[in-house]
Parts: sequence; structure tokens; C-alpha cells
Amino acid sequence: MKTTDIPAEFERMRSLEDDEVRGAVLSLLDDPAFRKVVKSVVKGVPIWVHKLYTRRFKTVNSFQLGMICPFLIRILKNATTGFTNDLSALPDGRQDFIFLSNHRDIVLDSAFLDYILILSGKKSVEIAIGNNLLIHPWIETLVRLNRSFIVNRSATATELLESSRQLSRYIRFVIEEKKSPVWLAQREGRAKDSDDRTQKSVLKMLAMSGPDDMSLSERLQSLHICPLTISYEYDPCDWLKAAEFQLKRDNPDYVKSRQADLDNMKTGIYGFKGHLHYQVSAPIDNEIAALDSSLPRNQFLDNVAQIIDRHIFEGYRIYPCNRIALDMLRGDNAESAHYTEGQKEEFRKYLDGQLSRIDIPNPDWEFLRERILTMYANPLINQKSIME
Repeated sequence: MKTTDIPAEFERMRSLEDDEVRGAVLSLLDDPAFRKVVKSVVKGVPIWVHKLYTRRFKTVNSFQLGMICPFLIRILKNATTGFTNDLSALPDGRQDFIFLSNHRDIVLDSAFLDYILILSGKKSVEIAIGNNLLIHPWIETLVRLNRSFIVNRSATATELLESSRQLSRYIRFVIEEKKSPVWLAQREGRAKDSDDRTQKSVLKMLAMSGPDDMSLSERLQSLHICPLTISYEYDPCDWLKAAEFQLKRDNPDYVKSRQADLDNMKTGIYGFKGHLHYQVSAPIDNEIAALDSSLPRNQFLDNVAQIIDRHIFEGYRIYPCNRIALDMLRGDNAESAHYTEGQKEEFRKYLDGQLSRIDIPNPDWEFLRERILTMYANPLINQKSIME
């Protein structure tokens, strides 16, 4: 799609189009801050070589294939023990879906989905990203070049309603007019305890757009929501999340700094993750249609959220560490048939190592340990809850 085909109201938030790729790449390579990042990642290569290499990038797809995919391949090689996925539930011949996903990593959740889609010959997703993460101008250019659109996390109370409506209109425009997929987290920010629950506010936002004669049920059905479950064997940010839990417990006014956001992004990208798995469910259009549309609005949205949560819980890949964490948390051996003593000892060493990285005032080690164990136990607890 050409930039001239996109409504002007989306100008400041939209992702970049193919006819903007070359200019965006050159602006990145002319930015001193971005050049510093490039030199730290690709050592010994002059910028003029990068400019020559990037002349081949004439579309967003070619940029992602030439720049993003090699970077992700390197991450998978150096920071994981394997990566699997199952997208078989998606209908053939269509790509107009919202992948509504649990959220594990600030950068990589949507990036690895893109990796799967691009290598299978499908369109990459447009990605919702909060403006709170756009710490430097080059970051905004880079993410918009990588099909991200900007969510205004700094809107005032009076601006919030119109900001949400505009976001909803843009997502519908991508689905209905561009016929492209969208990645959206099921909640604002990551579930730091891995208790993945769809926020009703996300569904309310999605339902703000559409023709006036469409019902709430029809508006949600028309966006073709596909629950996506992302499973990490190990979360490299677990110790950072545990520390944040205590900092907020000890000081209710604690607000994470921009530097802390950067530290989380860097740790999440480069830290060890073990095995990763992406499990996609079929669109839940029919399940939404089967709900009682006469229910009060909030109750109807609660029911839709429960449908999404059930699919996400079903899709978890359960690893030995999840079962070990649950046993350690409860002080029993109920899950011991599913892991070995060697695996348990390995996880204990891992836990001790992650706790040793925490550097905060007056660390409450028992609380911090419980927080990390809960992060690993919750996917199993949630999956069990829908099997009983």
C-alpha cells in the first residue's frame, strides 16, 4: 500500500510503507546514536559499507529479511536451545487476523512471530508498541520500519478516549483494508508473574471501531481474533521482574526508569531462554457468535476474555521447570513423575544464580524467591485450571 492511500489521521502512529523504506534506512545510518549501536553489534564494518548493503532494501519485507531475520537467527542460536511453532489452526488463504497474545518479552514476542510468518511466505504482522519505549528518535524509526504502530501510553485522561478510538480505527484499517495481520498483547505491559489474563480494556478498545449498525459481537468477530500462546522455558528477565515486585511492594510510588526499560529490553533479547514455543489457535469468531449477545456489555466482554484465556492456557508448552517450580512453591512432589532429580537440581542452581543477580536495597530473599517460582508455576496452574 502507498502512503497516499492511508488516511491522514494515522500519520503519526502508523507503520512505514514500502515507498518510505529507503529514506528511513538512510536516516537511521545517518543518526550518530544508531551508528554507535551498529558499530557495537557489527564490529569493524564502516558505515559506508552498511549504506551500500542497504541499497537492496526497497520494501519492508526485504528489510526484514535482510536485517531483522539474520539478527533473530543469531539470537536463536546463541540464547535458546530450540524454537518450535504450530500455526496449523490458521485458515488457508487469509492473513487478516489479530494475533492476541500473552506477553513475555518487550521486543522478541512479535519479532519471532514475524520470523515464523516471513520464512513461511506470509505477511509479517503490524505490531502495537507503546510510545513509552521510544526512548530515542532512531528507535521510533526502526520500529515503524519493522511494521510497528505507536500506542499512546502517555495520553491524559481527557485524551485517552479519543486515543483509544483512533487506535481501534487503525487496527481495523489494517485488518479490513490492508488485509494484513496484527500482533497485540492481551494486556498493557507484560504479566510479570506469568498469570496471563486478557484485559477487558483491550477488547473494549477493539470494539470502538466499525459501522454503527454492527453489534458488539459482530465488531469483535470481524477482527478475526486468534489467541497466541508464547512459552519460554526460561525467562531471562525473571530476576528483574522479581526485583521490581519488591521495589513496588516497599514503595507503592515506585516508577521504573527509562534506563530500567532499556535494561529489560537488552536482557530480554540477549539473555538465555531455553526452549521457545509459539502456539496459535484458530479465529474465535464462531465462539464469540455463540455467546448470548443480550448480556450486559461488561459481562459479554468478560466472556470473550475467558474464551481467549482458555485458548492461551491450552496452548502453553509445559517444561520441567514449570512443574519443579510448582512443587517447590507448594512444598510437595505432586509433579515429580514429570521430571528427574537431575532436572530439579539444575533448576535450583538456575534459581540461585538468578537471585544472586538482584541488587536492590534490603532484598527480601524469601519474597524474591517466591516471586520467581510463581512466574514459572503459573502457566502450569492456569493450564490445570481448565482441565479440571
